[in-house]
Amino acid sequence: MPEIDFVLTWVDGTDKEWRMERAQYSGEAAGDDREERYRDWDILRYWFRGVEKYAPWVHKIFFVTCGHLPEWLDTKNPKLEVTEHKSYIPKEFLPTFNSHTIELNFHRIKGLSEQFVYFNDDFFIINNTRQEDFFVKGLPKDMLALQPVVANTDNVVMPYIYLNNSMLLAKHFDKTSNIKKQPGSYFHIGYPLMYFCYNMLELAFPRFTGFYTVHGPSPFLKSTFETAWRKEGDFLRETCMHKFRDKGDVSQYFIREWQKLSGNFKPANVRRYCRYFELSDNNSRLYSALRKKSCKMLCINDANTAIDFNKIQRELVTCFNEIFPAKSSYELNV
Repeated sequence: MPEIDFVLTWVDGTDKEWRMERAQYSGEAAGDDREERYRDWDILRYWFRGVEKYAPWVHKIFFVTCGHLPEWLDTKNPKLEVTEHKSYIPKEFLPTFNSHTIELNFHRIKGLSEQFVYFNDDFFIINNTRQEDFFVKGLPKDMLALQPVVANTDNVVMPYIYLNNSMLLAKHFDKTSNIKKQPGSYFHIGYPLMYFCYNMLELAFPRFTGFYTVHGPSPFLKSTFETAWRKEGDFLRETCMHKFRDKGDVSQYFIREWQKLSGNFKPANVRRYCRYFELSDNNSRLYSALRKKSCKMLCINDANTAIDFNKIQRELVTCFNEIFPAKSSYELNV
């Protein structure tokens, strides 16, 4: 079976040198420089414990950072490839504090396999996984679901990015002909009923209105990035010039949807593999899912600065330590 790598991105929001460098650029135009984009919950070690226990089949883990590392990480682990931004992101885009720049250049990582899965550091594996959960016969498992872009005035950046993704994709793919070309990708019997119905309703509109962004680990073909850069290099380059997330950006979902619209994926209900939780003052459902290991993976999204950070951090560490009490081989014996 072909090799499958994982790519994990991480930032240490407590790094004083990094914070000083970020401050030099944070006066730039209306970029997304919110504190919750960078704060660290000190639960990264449990990501590695989950991978070692429940995804031992992974070939390599490319750990992407600007250069700082967790003090407990064993960088000599043969499966671990520490990947600094400067080792793969073109110099003209550095330094960057924009996750889109970091993501859109993954195909430049030396040694990365054609098939890889991208993890944010808030996606955790908590139960047994197989390679077939991510790829089948060389194709990523994914869900092609249409969903209108919402005029969400609570977020001054992301709605524009979703629209930019759709606008750029619409230059290369016609909605009507794409549905006719791959109807089974839009109307897969295993999709969640809600999104199956959304796709049916979207038949009333001749143009793309937007795409449902599956918030979980992203299975990619490296060649999809290469194709997208050949076709839209100028736009992607402009995005990568922004030091922070900007309303003029496109995101990695542009690449992911390109992959699906090109027919290079295996339709599946990927939502059943990964549950989504947004941290709040009451996280009992999240803690229950962790302790019961009621899904293969879950996302713990940090989008609320009003919560009691110290209290919830202690709760998260306690809960993760219950299900992953033993160190992994990715941790130093200190």
